[in-house]
Amino acid sequence: MLTVPEMGLQGLYIGSSPERSPVPSPPGSPRTQESCGIAPLTPSQSPKPEARAPQQASFSVVVAIDFGTTSSGYAFSFASDPEAIHMMRKWEGGDPGVAHQKTPTCLLLTPEGAFHSFGYTARDYYHDLDPEEARDWLYFEKFKMKIHSATELREQSPSLPEKDTVRWVLTVPAIWKQPAKQFMREAAYLAGLVSRENAEQLLIALEPEAASVYCRKLRLHQLRDLSGRAPGGGRLGERRSIDSSFRQAREQLRRYRHSRTFLVESGVGELWAEMQAGDLHVVADCGGGTVDLTVHQLEQPHGTLKELYKASGGPYGAVGVDLAFEQLLCRIFGEDFITTFKRQRPAAWVDLTIAFEARKRTAGPHRAGALNISLPFSFIDFYRKQRGHNVETALRRSSVNFVKWSSQGMLRMSCEAMNELFQPTVSGIIQHIEALLARPEVQGVKLLFLVGGFAESAVLQHAVQAALGARGLRVVVPHDVGLTILKGAVLFGQAPGVVRVRRSPLTYGVGVLNRFVPGRHPPEKLLVRDGRRWCTDVFERFVAAEQSVALGEEVRRSYCPARPGQRRVLINLYCCATEDARFITDPGVRKCGALSLELEPADCGQDAAGAAPGRREIRAAMQFGDTEIKVTAVDVSTNRSVRASIDFLSN
Repeated sequence: MLTVPEMGLQGLYIGSSPERSPVPSPPGSPRTQESCGIAPLTPSQSPKPEARAPQQASFSVVVAIDFGTTSSGYAFSFASDPEAIHMMRKWEGGDPGVAHQKTPTCLLLTPEGAFHSFGYTARDYYHDLDPEEARDWLYFEKFKMKIHSATELREQSPSLPEKDTVRWVLTVPAIWKQPAKQFMREAAYLAGLVSRENAEQLLIALEPEAASVYCRKLRLHQLRDLSGRAPGGGRLGERRSIDSSFRQAREQLRRYRHSRTFLVESGVGELWAEMQAGDLHVVADCGGGTVDLTVHQLEQPHGTLKELYKASGGPYGAVGVDLAFEQLLCRIFGEDFITTFKRQRPAAWVDLTIAFEARKRTAGPHRAGALNISLPFSFIDFYRKQRGHNVETALRRSSVNFVKWSSQGMLRMSCEAMNELFQPTVSGIIQHIEALLARPEVQGVKLLFLVGGFAESAVLQHAVQAALGARGLRVVVPHDVGLTILKGAVLFGQAPGVVRVRRSPLTYGVGVLNRFVPGRHPPEKLLVRDGRRWCTDVFERFVAAEQSVALGEEVRRSYCPARPGQRRVLINLYCCATEDARFITDPGVRKCGALSLELEPADCGQDAAGAAPGRREIRAAMQFGDTEIKVTAVDVSTNRSVRASIDFLSN
């Protein structure tokens, strides 16, 4: 909120209708230090956003890091051969003889809180600790965080260029808000991947977007159509009626072949070449923690992508199946016992979850045999000591009749019971997809790409095909479905402009004063200052929720410092989920961040001609069409750049 009634600040305006002034704080409202030090210069009628071609720096290599809830990995490619994507050969640890191109997102800290290991190494070391000793170590799993070293990358490519010629890409869910994206960026700074001075070296990639970018490159043999038909079996568009004239058909065929050849030769995969300009597709990123949905429209002739509806989704990931299994154990052995066991035998609990994960991956809708899940000996022993009877007795006494005790010391679960553990999560995913497809903005979708680690599940694939295939939607799964996002993030790093238009997930703006109009403005918003009547707390909108914003498109506003010699000014930013908010005090409107403008000491004393400054204009340009909201600023009097940033973590 712009707050300086005590300074008697007069607004300086550009245009013929000076209707605005800084917003004074209502009594008792929170205030941000120095947030009062700026006045709006733009007129009430917002100018039309200007489009500016994004400037792309040149990088020799792109390195993408996909930090998933359950597993993580990295890949890279060189600018000299951008489509040759190199994967991590094998993570240290894991199962012998198996090439793991991803590692569990597990972190192990020593009892003193120091970093010990990550991934398979952390999991295996923790597994081998004495149960009593393990209680003092700190083990984290199924979380998203950034931790990486470029050592292994350099081993695979000894000629790796210097650090400042590497572009890093971090993946995040598309439904993440700006604070979470900024948190990932701050983590990258702290880890030393890039510096704040070279922020352009780091890109934040949205996971379903990365998948869409990768899928557009795939050939037919790299895809599997869940309907059972060949992925290339016929055009995706509506078939022409058989009574169309031969001349029309021949002309359409000529155009189709021309456009298809152009797209394939320009790097777009064969399935995409079959799509007509304007065709829509949905990407459902089913990961460990969330399902993330995005709708793209293919643009010809260059195969760029346009987002048709803001990213949506929810907490329906593979960990939901793990939680369902834990709840099943609580029903059998008691919630209090499971809680105690997890706390006092943490390494053994990890062993149990690993055993369940292995069986979960073999579950399928047509599996006939039961699944055996190994119980660690420490579980069996700990239960007997705690309860005074064995686990077999617990199973007989429980109301769960679809889990039996095996003479080999295992839980024996029917395939129907295993599939039931999937149902709440799978149903949530399908409901989200169906709700999206019902939106009027996305009518005409012909193709659904199912991607992400959870999309490897045969249970999920069968359920999605059964629910959506009947409505004519083609459900397609890439063969390397678990690596789709990681590989797509590399391609996105090579060409960030491939997603040309995005939808703003929220409405963003600032608070200003407008001239008070009786009958239109509520009386409680009236502020009288120097004989003039103002309406306070007016929400000035920069961009509206679900508004299409092109990459490089700028929203410009001009401001002036409140006093000579001022070194820093802050402007509070507000957001809401609707388009019709009028005031920053309306329900649903909240402070979400702060725009900061840092003025150089030399700028505060005199202007470019060496004269004492008068009113200084600082022109800020904000971009809402990228994966992150960006801002730049310039001092109009000196034409020098002003250090500008938006802090979404200040709240």
